[in-house]
Amino acid sequence: MIHAQMLIDGRQVSASDAATTDAVNPFNGQVWGTVPVATAGDVDAAVSAARAAFPAWRATPGVERARLLNRLADAVEEHADRLAEWETTDNGKVIRETRPQMSFVARNLRFFAGYADKLYGRTIPLDNPAVFDYTVRRPRGVCALITAWNSPLALLANKLPPALATGNTVVVKPSEHASITTTELARLAIEVGFPPGVINVITGAGETGDLLTRHPGIDMISLTGGGAVGRRIAANAAERLIPVSLELGGKSPNVIFEDADLRRAVQGAVAGIFGAAGQTCVAGSRLLVQRAVYSEVRDAVAERAGRVRLGDPRDPATEMGPVANRPQFDRILALIDAAKSSGASLAAGGGRANGAALDDGFYIEPTVFADVDPASALAQDEVFGPVLSIIPFDDEADAIRIANDTEYGLAAGVWTSDVSRAFRMTEALEAGVVWVNTYRTSAAQAPFGGTKQSGYGRERGEEALDDYTFVKNVMIDTSTEDRDPFVIRT
Repeated sequence: MIHAQMLIDGRQVSASDAATTDAVNPFNGQVWGTVPVATAGDVDAAVSAARAAFPAWRATPGVERARLLNRLADAVEEHADRLAEWETTDNGKVIRETRPQMSFVARNLRFFAGYADKLYGRTIPLDNPAVFDYTVRRPRGVCALITAWNSPLALLANKLPPALATGNTVVVKPSEHASITTTELARLAIEVGFPPGVINVITGAGETGDLLTRHPGIDMISLTGGGAVGRRIAANAAERLIPVSLELGGKSPNVIFEDADLRRAVQGAVAGIFGAAGQTCVAGSRLLVQRAVYSEVRDAVAERAGRVRLGDPRDPATEMGPVANRPQFDRILALIDAAKSSGASLAAGGGRANGAALDDGFYIEPTVFADVDPASALAQDEVFGPVLSIIPFDDEADAIRIANDTEYGLAAGVWTSDVSRAFRMTEALEAGVVWVNTYRTSAAQAPFGGTKQSGYGRERGEEALDDYTFVKNVMIDTSTEDRDPFVIRT
């Protein structure tokens, strides 16, 4: 049993009223740990600690902030096996993915450490040569970082490094369904020398997040989550006119043209929807296939779905683990049943996965629906599970129309051997990320984020620095002449 603790002002603490919630292993349904449920007083204490630590952290030289971020990266690499096993136990994602994700966490820490002493401004030549003008980047203050349960540390690694590198202090709130690795990262941060109050972690459910995002001591909010939560948090931010960055998921199209390398395209389709049991914000849950190769692709994807190896997510041979928690498990099954009742053509899966090693866990069969109506709920609503909709299209214009006909705009995939077509598609698709002849690929240097109802703001890459800083402009008048005090100077 793991008994997680929050981190407030450099101290690991339980909730002030000792309340906890259970951490449930989705592989066997058993409780494997406890997590504190923060009170309003705990939230206030965490924000106050971050507020008190901010002036000194902002004044800390960038080279020192970089040193601590790199030391935290070292600690993540040192404890990567344990962190990966704990994350797999907490949310069911297969160990073959959580282990490399720990390396990605360290990579993001190092990437943004490199910017900590390179937050350059610029000088601006003005029309009036007697006025010297320049800009500087400054941290926003105390940032609330809220992550989802599907990839707790990988998502936190999109937010924490740029926030700290730019001189902000933070209060982190992970999902109540997967909190344990976040609390352990906080412990490692204190161990490597981060000053008290710079990093704070509180745990709890939606009420905790609401208290945090409404707190008057918060200067900026970054959320990865669902659309309903995003709208509520955006409203909380609007009450105080503070900036917010939202990554809210999607209903991403994965488009296969007849000239594509179909073997690789089918692999990409499988990766896009059955990787992480479909519990990724970029899941390629709408597979658009040109009619000339539609039957071939449909049959190949359905056949591969039937061979996906389900099992203990801690076994490196397992390809797909359980979904992360009971509410999501029940929701996905209900959506599958609704699709079948509406007359959707089931090509593979379609229910709970059975078997001696699966019966106690939240396992869902890799599910494929074919000939899906692009306007149907199945094609429009985010499932966040291993459920694929295959949709035929006629030509490029038809593919673009179907792909963009959704309220979301996070990611998209294009499979073609025609370079000109690839460029036309990347320009036309309404998505923040477009992959060509690959899918579900990421890099610390590459900005990530969406448009439309998939949110706004960018994570990773140099662009992430913009969310955690504001630009201050400075004008210095070097002249000695008198001026008319009643006329603006230009």
